Amino acid sequence: MSTTTKDRIALPPADAQKTNMTCHFCIVGCGYHTYKWESGREGGRAPNQNALGVDFRKQVPPLAITMTQAMTNTIKDHSGKSWNIMIVPDKACVVNSGLSSTRGGKMASYMYSEDGVGRERLKQPQVFQGGLWLDTSWEAAMALYAGLTKKILDADGPNGLFYDCFDHGGAGGGFENTWGTGKLMFSALQTPMVRIHNRPAYNSECHATRDMGVGELNNSYEDAQVADVIIATGCNPYETQSNYFLNHWVPNLSGGTVEKKKKWFPGETAAAAKVIIVDPRRTATVSICEQVAGKDNVLHLDILPGSDTALFNTLFTHVVQQGWHSKEFIGKFTKGFDEAVKTNRMSLEDGAKATGIPVAKLVQAAEWAYKPKASGHRPRTFHAYEKGIIWGNDNYVIQSALVSLVLATQNVGRRGTGVCRMGGHQEGYTRPPYPGDKKIYIDQEVIKGKGLMYTLWATNPFQSTVNAQQHRDVIAKRSGIVKEAISKARGASTAQMVDVIYDACKNKGGLFVVGINLYPTTISEHAHMMLPATHPGEMNLTSMNGERRLRLSERFMDPPGSAKPDCLIAAHMANALKALYTSAGNAPMAKRFEGFDWKTEEDAFNDGFRRAGRPGVGPIDSQGGDTGYMATYALLRKAGNNGVQLPIKEVKGDKLIGTEIHYADGKFDTKDGKAEFKPAPWNGLPKDVADQKAKHPFWINNGRANEVWQTAYHDQYNAFVMDRYPLAYLEINPKDAEGLGVKAGDVVEVFNDYGNTYAMAYPTASAKPGHTFMLFGYVKGVAGNVTTAWVDRNVIPYYKGTWGSVKRVGTVEQWKSSVSFKPRSEKV
Repeated sequence: MSTTTKDRIALPPADAQKTNMTCHFCIVGCGYHTYKWESGREGGRAPNQNALGVDFRKQVPPLAITMTQAMTNTIKDHSGKSWNIMIVPDKACVVNSGLSSTRGGKMASYMYSEDGVGRERLKQPQVFQGGLWLDTSWEAAMALYAGLTKKILDADGPNGLFYDCFDHGGAGGGFENTWGTGKLMFSALQTPMVRIHNRPAYNSECHATRDMGVGELNNSYEDAQVADVIIATGCNPYETQSNYFLNHWVPNLSGGTVEKKKKWFPGETAAAAKVIIVDPRRTATVSICEQVAGKDNVLHLDILPGSDTALFNTLFTHVVQQGWHSKEFIGKFTKGFDEAVKTNRMSLEDGAKATGIPVAKLVQAAEWAYKPKASGHRPRTFHAYEKGIIWGNDNYVIQSALVSLVLATQNVGRRGTGVCRMGGHQEGYTRPPYPGDKKIYIDQEVIKGKGLMYTLWATNPFQSTVNAQQHRDVIAKRSGIVKEAISKARGASTAQMVDVIYDACKNKGGLFVVGINLYPTTISEHAHMMLPATHPGEMNLTSMNGERRLRLSERFMDPPGSAKPDCLIAAHMANALKALYTSAGNAPMAKRFEGFDWKTEEDAFNDGFRRAGRPGVGPIDSQGGDTGYMATYALLRKAGNNGVQLPIKEVKGDKLIGTEIHYADGKFDTKDGKAEFKPAPWNGLPKDVADQKAKHPFWINNGRANEVWQTAYHDQYNAFVMDRYPLAYLEINPKDAEGLGVKAGDVVEVFNDYGNTYAMAYPTASAKPGHTFMLFGYVKGVAGNVTTAWVDRNVIPYYKGTWGSVKRVGTVEQWKSSVSFKPRSEKV
């Protein structure tokens, strides 16, 4: 709920509490300030009368401050006292410089209030019984959870325990929470049966680049300001990393950083950046870049779906043939170059045939990005990429081809360069090593009837996995077996209920499903227990953004009901299991669950992030590296919204000193310190995908929209979003729509051999004939229903690669009058 003032925005009084907040949502991690003050008061217009220090007695200059009603709310603490809050962007934060995205600008609205957007938050642990969700205590919930877990461990071993868990930062993640969950799953339970929130195994999205010695976040956002050329592949930064694009790319594209380039790189040719966008779809990013930089400085390579490897190999071959590769760098700091040249060889003509890009455009791209500048210096080209290739046609091979091109042209380790993923969530990984010796396709194990207990921790595979319809249908069937058994367990004690559930799972094919989340979400349709978690603001949380900038988001409010941080939920589970094993006289098993005596999230941070790499401590995989111990909550509070870029180099006084760019010394993340080229042959489409293409006329691409965050777990309760997108939209070419008898706002069925889903038709000229684009992971209309089950060698799915048919099934007249169908990617 907004503050009670509807005719204006209530200003925070001068004595309002002020804390730091990193945006919950995308990887950019914009800095915000939270102001909190007693309800019924407000600040004055004079600068000394409000906490913002702004003189509202006169017209405030444009963009001097960003303030909307969505940035305000009225909350209550556990005592029932009311407070006003305002969460506004921090102009001193170098990430966003006071800019606010449509996502971050709604954070205050998403903070829990009894009648606000967050009113449906989980407040107490719940169990499903008698056809109802019933509130219960943490003690009762843990008795059942730990009791069943122990029974499975003792009788079947850790492989009977399945988890679907986040591995990221920001809301639903962070270093505290990845450590708490990881220590429970990997050290205590020792189960390898774990998948990650957006992929069906426990793996990285960047195996190839890491194997080549190049971490995927290796530069600073400032490098985008001084690049000569930016190559953006499979990313749409205006919509999905908005303020990184607006605050760091746009100034360079418009020529606003030329003087900075001259200062940083004396003697080099300096001009406004050119941008090459590799994407089959004409996105809003393409349109905006053309407006800002001029069409002559924007090259849109609208490749055929799945042909990224062919593109990179063609550019790599041409660069070597022209002699534009960095021979000295290759000879001194890399290995495997000759084999990559041989295996990745692709002529301009063959590349044009594979990608659909004319030879002239391929040559133009190579000249812009890699031909020496007029001053004779090597261009500084920044290669940005995201889900278009991460979830593309063979993740490992695509990244091998891309990074080989980058290494050949020495576009890593120099300012103004880098080969970096743009990112989805923020990062925040600290966990013990994964206990498995291979990558396990968990979705398929579930479908095969494996596993007895499945904990979905801040995830929603029903909306965000591949082959989602079959996966969801199987879980529904197996969950139903357990529900039926529970319904027949009349008057059962907790111990008896554990036996009933175990029998249903072990002997009848059931699966006990537990959801841990902020909201019930669609998981609750087939879960048996739901546990309430918290998000930043209700807990202290550390994360790092896409330039490895570590910040502390500070707690300023109570969570709803008895909701807990994920790390403390993990600790509660571990301590409950420890007590059970101690009571049973099993000291060795009890010992596995020691070390969870945390009272606060800071305890978890100190136990994981700050102990990584310390003498006498076992192995911990942490993005903070072995210098994470230098970061304390106290120092991070002083560092504010600018934080420190990991890894930390040293502490000077009370200031943390970080790392702006990686590999400037030519030492890479391999055993011998040399970056390794990888052979990356172009193999065409996988058979599963090619089969769908042969049967169905439309490419069903999918991705994000600016207004919607992830699975819409907040947004599904926000009329601002749901009125705009009552159903996942499907962008389709107007002539294709006409041929199907489809008009804007019609409901269409999208189907193929893997499943079917429904979408709201959104005809747009930016969609090529035969191409569609569907909103991914949405709460209504699941694009994953029609993605194939194909994965690469590391069990990374090809979300972007499926074909289907489209059929009109009806309409909702209200949508045609209430939903705008203006082009989303063009100026109108």
